[in-house]
Amino acid sequence: MTSRTWTTVWLLIIIMPLLLSGCTPGESADKADGKTLHLPMVTNGPKTLDPVQGSTHYENVAASQVYETLLQYKYLVRPYELEPLLLTEMPTVSEDGLEYRFKLKEGVHFHDDPCFSGGKGREIKAEDVIYSWKRMADQTQNPKSWWLFEKTIVGFDEYHEEQKARTDQDLPFEYDKPVEGLEILSDYEFKVKLTEPVTRFLWVLAMFQTAVVPREAVEMYGDRFARHPVGTGPFTLSEDEWLINQGMTFRKNLNYHKCFYPEEHMPEDEELGLTKAAGTPLPIADTLKISFFVEPQPMWLKFQAGQLDFTTVPAEYFKRAYYKRNKQLRPEWKEAGATSEPVPLLDFIFIGFNMEDELVGGYTPEKKALRQAISLAIDHEEMNKSFYEGINQVYDGPIPPGLAGYPENGRAPHSYRGRDVSRARAKLAEAGYPNGEGLPPIDYYTMRSGVNQEVFEMLSRQLKEIGIELKMNLVDFGTLITNVNNKKAAMFSFAWGSDYPDGENNLALFYGPYESPGSNHYNYKNAEYDKLYEKIRSMPPSPERDVIYVQMRDMLLEDVPYIGSMARTRFYLINPKLKNIKAAEVFSNWYKYLDIDPNAPPLSID
Repeated sequence: MTSRTWTTVWLLIIIMPLLLSGCTPGESADKADGKTLHLPMVTNGPKTLDPVQGSTHYENVAASQVYETLLQYKYLVRPYELEPLLLTEMPTVSEDGLEYRFKLKEGVHFHDDPCFSGGKGREIKAEDVIYSWKRMADQTQNPKSWWLFEKTIVGFDEYHEEQKARTDQDLPFEYDKPVEGLEILSDYEFKVKLTEPVTRFLWVLAMFQTAVVPREAVEMYGDRFARHPVGTGPFTLSEDEWLINQGMTFRKNLNYHKCFYPEEHMPEDEELGLTKAAGTPLPIADTLKISFFVEPQPMWLKFQAGQLDFTTVPAEYFKRAYYKRNKQLRPEWKEAGATSEPVPLLDFIFIGFNMEDELVGGYTPEKKALRQAISLAIDHEEMNKSFYEGINQVYDGPIPPGLAGYPENGRAPHSYRGRDVSRARAKLAEAGYPNGEGLPPIDYYTMRSGVNQEVFEMLSRQLKEIGIELKMNLVDFGTLITNVNNKKAAMFSFAWGSDYPDGENNLALFYGPYESPGSNHYNYKNAEYDKLYEKIRSMPPSPERDVIYVQMRDMLLEDVPYIGSMARTRFYLINPKLKNIKAAEVFSNWYKYLDIDPNAPPLSID
């Protein structure tokens, strides 16, 4: 699961020339680093690279460079399709959809590391896959995504509960105890039995949380394993090259297994130059340097100076690069050799309510009326125009554009999306707070930044008009997620990027058993909704399933556990020296395909 917040604390860039040479420190180092990618990450950095502990987009991006999953997305193919990564072929599935057989590629080795005998990475085996998945059930590992396997594999839930009871008694976790639905057939083959057909199962096997890790590294490094990754991926990362609040430097895995730039592509890819590298061994780059940016200005300035190979375009800089009306790149950028790639996101930007909060939570008519009043008072169109240059799509429901369950033209037949001040006031009176009388200030949590301060001021102004006062809590991302996971935030701003292209992923965010610290940050609990969710889990795509998606969407619109929604289009600006980029945000392991043209003219924009 990828959770992301809105933009983020002005920083100052200082670019100092070396007095004795004519190059910057980065340029000098790059000569020794070979082909070097310079890429941004709009955050102060991931908190962990342990796959079972990761949950954010930033952790996905970083972890996907060093760890690998059984399956991956085809790089150039749209709509998205899966293909083998650590497997020789796609798994075979029984006719009833309950049994999957997997065969691992031979000759795939973990990174060289002192945790192995002689420091040489050993070959991965089927037992590594089972061990890695079992870590999802181990509470001592602080797993964030048990929900991916919950009610999925025969005997796994019972194993989870049994081991949790042992943990509660300070007894060791039994990794070697068998699970009925996880059967090792040989060093390279294993079988998985499901409790019922689960449509998302294969999508889950392409998510970084299910990546394969070596037991030796987990046991040797303990808590340090979060910062000492040992995987099979195309790049390696040493602890001393992960600089807190600054960046990470990844190095080419010289023992990477046989993977090649794909030949399968879309018709338009040839004209875009994306097919020339077909058959090239991966990864192509020698070094990957990721810089952290808490605020967009330093990232923007570094890209303008040609020091980043791409940048995502912050909303506040959109008009500097594009014509607002047609979203075409301005001439000065084209003349400098820059290109642009818009990437529509499977995006769900929202303001959430904690349904267990004494003030804003609850399911009585009065409690629902309070949330409905707040929703009706907030103007997402103003937010879109003020902070996103009007380029986002505002819509009803949690299912983003392009997926089944998204309402036609973004509007559901019945919702409480504002702005409608008169209805908001009427609902506030229904809640027992006429004109806001007797209503205490409501705690609102968001990530600390200048932009989020302005968003809060807009929300505060809109709500004050009907008599509601917000209490602002501007915090860093770690504090935000901690308060949400601990059910301490009454209202909070967040964004969710779909883990895979199916509306079921977004509907799962409101499934009762996934309550915080799981993905149900709203702690929404509705027995009827849960029953429908359990039904769609095993349904293949069909008109019947689409009808249920709409039914579930409309239940959420009535209960209002969140206010929203918006979906972004991410605009990538690309340095002319960067090759092979087809940006995506549903998956994050595509840096291995990127290349650098050392003969390209340098990008420089005044």
